[in-house]
Order: sequence, then C-alpha cells, then structure tokens
Amino acid sequence: MSCITEATLDDIPQLCEMLTILFTQEKDFQPDTAKQTAGLRQIIGHPELGRILVFREGTAVAGMVSLLFTISTACGGPVALLEDMIVHPDRRCEGVGSALLKGALALAQAQGCSRVTLLTDRTNGVAQEFYTRHGFILSEMVPMRFLFDKRKGAAQ
Repeated sequence: MSCITEATLDDIPQLCEMLTILFTQEKDFQPDTAKQTAGLRQIIGHPELGRILVFREGTAVAGMVSLLFTISTACGGPVALLEDMIVHPDRRCEGVGSALLKGALALAQAQGCSRVTLLTDRTNGVAQEFYTRHGFILSEMVPMRFLFDKRKGAAQ
C-alpha cells in the first residue's frame, strides 16, 4: 500500500540513499551521509523548522521532499523553502513526484505559508517543466551563496 507520511528518525538511512541520488545529479552538492544524517535529524527533530514528507510503499521510501519554514518581510509572514525533492529513478513518471509536491504544498498552506520557493539546477529542464506544470513560475531573483570554510573559520 502506498501513502505519503512525515518522515521519522527510522527513515534516515533510506532518506540518505535518496539524497545520494539527488546530490549526484546536482552540480552544487556532493553526497555526504554524515552531513545528510545531521541535517535530517535536525529537521525531523524540530517540526517547527520544517518537515520531510515521504512516499511510502510498505516500509520502502520511493520519494521524499523537505519543506523548511521561515518568515518573509515581503509577504509579512510565514513562507516555505521546498528542498530535496527526489523520486527514486525506478518510480519516476508514475505520479509519485506529483503526489509528494501536492502534499508539500498542502502542508505549507496548512502552516499558513503564503509562498513556496525552490531552486533547480539551471540545466535541469525536466525539473523546471515539472514545477511549471504544477503552478510554479520563474522568479526574477538570482540565487547567490556565501560559503564558510569550516576548517579555517574563514570565507571560501
């Protein structure tokens, strides 16, 4: 039986496997099970910061999406960042991604969020088309990052 539920700490090994698939596809990130485990524990342990939804088939996780919550001064209230959306390659084009995305949007709305923002790789036309089909629009904003080098405590 398939269903969408919130992730639990017991799901972390499977979620790390899903994140390895995702971060292998994305140019800006590298898989690191220790870092992914630490991040997943923080989200699952603090639902006020965010939630992770999983598409379950029995005990197997076929897909996941995470939502992180913050406050927007532009919107005057809560908004969400949709992160780490991944469907196992064997289950793509079967509606798993659409079900997860609809679940994430419903959760964000139930949390009082007025906007959901996400990032995709510039070259990932398939993902951009998927999100466009579900009502997302391109922003005029350009993402930029400042990374800290934790080994030296200085900027990279």
